[in-house]
Amino acid sequence: MTLREFLSDRMGRLALRLICAGLAALFLFATGTQPGILVILLLVYLLVFVAGQIFDFFRQCAYLRELENIWDGLDQKYLFAECAPPPKALYERRLFDLTRRAGRAMTGAVSDAEASQREYREYVERWVHEIKAPITAARLICRDLDGNTRRKLTAELAQIEANIERALFYARAENPEQDCLFRQIILGEIASQAIENHRSLLIQSGVRVEAQNLNDTVVYTDEKWAVFILGQLLQNAARYRGAEPVITLSAKPLGKQIQLVVQDNGMGIPAHELSRVFDRGFTGSNGRSRGGSTGMGLYLCKKLASFLDLGLRIISREGEGTIMELTFPAKENLTKL
Repeated sequence: MTLREFLSDRMGRLALRLICAGLAALFLFATGTQPGILVILLLVYLLVFVAGQIFDFFRQCAYLRELENIWDGLDQKYLFAECAPPPKALYERRLFDLTRRAGRAMTGAVSDAEASQREYREYVERWVHEIKAPITAARLICRDLDGNTRRKLTAELAQIEANIERALFYARAENPEQDCLFRQIILGEIASQAIENHRSLLIQSGVRVEAQNLNDTVVYTDEKWAVFILGQLLQNAARYRGAEPVITLSAKPLGKQIQLVVQDNGMGIPAHELSRVFDRGFTGSNGRSRGGSTGMGLYLCKKLASFLDLGLRIISREGEGTIMELTFPAKENLTKL
């Protein structure tokens, strides 16, 4: 708080006190008090008044500094009202008490919301694991069907599994640190797992996947989350494929960093939509024309990439294809390793 702010806040009270002092001086003068005595009384009053205001100014500044130090030292800022010392003035204490009661009510509401959200995430995770049993049974039943029907049904089941996996990772994305393990891993292993997870979709879509320099490249990341991100990129490339679709996976060193480039020759993305592809729920013109898009895949990729310290960039031209660049950080730059 500056002196100007302090005086501006008290301007009305200061003016009222000066007016009262002036009226008192006029009354004393009218009743016969000598001018010299009036001057002395006014000077004494002004000195006491100014000293009181200076003392009040420094007292409030010290109190505000104390509050700011408490605020800066708190990890959970919503507990500020509980930790802050109450003011000394009665009116301010009453306001502070109301603020503290409001903070406690908000803390209770937040705790209830967090508990409800946690229960929902746990339910989604249990549901995902339970639903895998009938899907596995359906895959076994597919073996007794003829070739064409089996391929179509297997592809649909693979799509169901992909959507279920997305729901699971979406539920876990709120607290990814609870299920995260950073370690050294070969980039080719991440690519192999992602391709295997979506093999049915890639085969049905007639997509050819080419890998370059992946088995000789080591990155530092969480394997499961990285496989999920790459899997989402492969799904998008297969869904928005062009004629004779090809997906190329290549590794490119960037100093101590490693960049995984996922390039396809598909439909591409219109230039005016590129800035929104990572927005939650954005499907774009391609998603609306092909159908079945939720607008959650790239949103999740961006969110998880941010947690993993991965750089995620998209380059695309409509009708020519899309390039997704996934940049893995150097080991010494990882904040969560």
